[in-house]
Parts: sequence; C-alpha cells; structure tokens
Amino acid sequence: MVDQQRIKRLLIYAAKCVTGVLVVLGLSWAFDYKDIIWVLISVMLVLSPDGSDAVTLAVTRIKANVVGGISGFLLILLHPNMILMMCTAVFITVIICNLLNLEAATRTALAATIIVMTHEAGAHVWDTAVERVLSVLAGCLLGLLITFIFHNKYTKQTAEMILPKLDRGGE
Repeated sequence: MVDQQRIKRLLIYAAKCVTGVLVVLGLSWAFDYKDIIWVLISVMLVLSPDGSDAVTLAVTRIKANVVGGISGFLLILLHPNMILMMCTAVFITVIICNLLNLEAATRTALAATIIVMTHEAGAHVWDTAVERVLSVLAGCLLGLLITFIFHNKYTKQTAEMILPKLDRGGE
C-alpha cells in the first residue's frame, strides 16, 4: 500500500509546479512578455517537494540564485572570452555559496550563472544578461510567493479538511 503522506506531498508539489506554470504564463500574457523560459526555470528551481522546510529552502535557493546571477553578470561584463569567464563564474559561484552556507542550493546558483551568461549570437551581451538576471529574480520571487501560498496555516487547514474526504472516497 502506498503511503498516504507521500501521495499528499506529491500532489501538493505537483500543484505548486502547475501553479507556477500558470502564473508565469498568465503574467507573460498580461504583460506581453515572450521570453518566459528563464522565469519558468527559476520558479521550478525554487519550489520544493518537501513541505516541512519549503519556505526556508525557497529563501535559500533565492539567495543562491542572486549569487549565481550576480557572478555571471559581472564576469560576462569583465571579459568577452566565454569559456574563461564561465569557468571563472562557476568557480566563484561555488566558493561564494560555500562561504554563505548555501551549499544545499549551489546547483540552483550554478543554473542562474549559466542562464545569465549564455546569450544568442548577435545579441548585446549586457542587455541579455540584465534581462536574464531580472527573469531569474522574477521567477524566484514567484516561486517564493507560491511556496508561501501553499504552506501557510490557512492553506494547510483547508487541505486537511478536503483530503480526509478524498481518503474516504468523497463522502
């Protein structure tokens, strides 16, 4: 028999992820913003399947995203050699995450570093980097908002009222 708590955690995590997609798509439609991939990726990186420390983990991942985004942004402006600067930015991101006790979110920071540093051929380097930093930050903030919504006391009480009915077949 499958553990009821595990199913509950899975459903909540899936609902958070779907909510993230819907919010990003809705906002992109409302503001006519087309380059949503980096916002979507950042939202998904902030969301956590575990409810016990979801808010703390979301904040940690946001801090890591800021570290990675700033590292990537500053190094892409420093020198045009993509290989040298990306390797340096990755190294610096890992070191800073360690110094700030953000080891659990270092992969998130590295994703932000690479998102910020990669750009399409012919695009201005710093314009793309600024847009990506803003996209990553927007995605992080949306992920944090979704985490707060799903893990506040009111939401938990509502879920506890609904889920027992599901366990009994909707009585």
